[in-house]
Amino acid sequence: MSSRVRAGFGAQNEDRPSVVAMLAAGLDRALPVPLGIQLSGLIQYGIAFGDLTAGTRLPPVRDLAERAGIAPMTVVGVYNELKRQRLIETRGSAGTFVAETDQLPAKADFDRLQPAIDTLLDLGLEAGLGPTELATLLNARANHRRQPTAKGLRIVLVGHFAQATAAYADHIRPHLPPNDLLSWTTIADLAESESPPDAHIVLTLQNRRIEVEDIFGAQIPVLGINFVPSEETAVRLAGLAADVHVGIVSVFPEFMALMKPGVVRFAPQIAGIEVIMADDPGLDGVLSRADVIVYATGLDRLAEKIRPDQQAFEYRYAPDVTFIKQHVLPRLDALRQVEITKENQ
Repeated sequence: MSSRVRAGFGAQNEDRPSVVAMLAAGLDRALPVPLGIQLSGLIQYGIAFGDLTAGTRLPPVRDLAERAGIAPMTVVGVYNELKRQRLIETRGSAGTFVAETDQLPAKADFDRLQPAIDTLLDLGLEAGLGPTELATLLNARANHRRQPTAKGLRIVLVGHFAQATAAYADHIRPHLPPNDLLSWTTIADLAESESPPDAHIVLTLQNRRIEVEDIFGAQIPVLGINFVPSEETAVRLAGLAADVHVGIVSVFPEFMALMKPGVVRFAPQIAGIEVIMADDPGLDGVLSRADVIVYATGLDRLAEKIRPDQQAFEYRYAPDVTFIKQHVLPRLDALRQVEITKENQ
């Protein structure tokens, strides 16, 4: 099974009706979380997990309010807060869109490459090389340019929980040039420290980028990266028996709206599902009724509440390797050239 599995919150699609349906369907009135917080979470984590890509048009306030059965002012409040976080933006009369990530190359940059790519393909064909062989050579050349003698960069990964962030760093590190140094920290640790660690670039979750930018300052680029559900999570959910009762435990209110559809995507055979917050007084009751407990990252402390006859595992995410290769590595190469130019001046 591919590691590029999606959260199940909705298929990646940029036409407005699909986004309306996706957001409206994600709201669950049975959850003990206000619908406004659920909607905010669906959009935030939809961006973070790549389901809502940069440039995706969000539905107008009245369309979404009518389809979801919520007050227009609730949608307005959510949109305004996400605009403040620079996750979405209004483009005049064109509507509201998922914001472009400042640190990623603009589409115009890729358009400028198109003639050169076509020329390279033509040259490859003349030399008897098909697109696959040419891509292999290009990848080998790119790897050669990221040789160990290249200038190393200091990269800092910022997450929520120490154990999970360390695992994310381990997941990313093999894909970086050998001389680059990747360290990690958490938002809580940064808040307690007198100054942030020294870095050429900072990586974090898409929906925490603005918060992290405020900590590191305008001089250090902060790149939001995409995450996908881990292959281990998908396999474990798919293997559950249809008659089990599943208890889902979340640590963030805005994440609750994603956990249930995420479980249902990989385990559509399951009918009995309860969702609850980790600090809810009814938690023990949900845990006692569950055959299987699926918990959000950061809730390892639940282990002491698990009975021997119960299964329990984390709904784990991992950095999207494709995103790392397509966006992080080119950004590192650009920064590397800047640093080399500074040294040679």
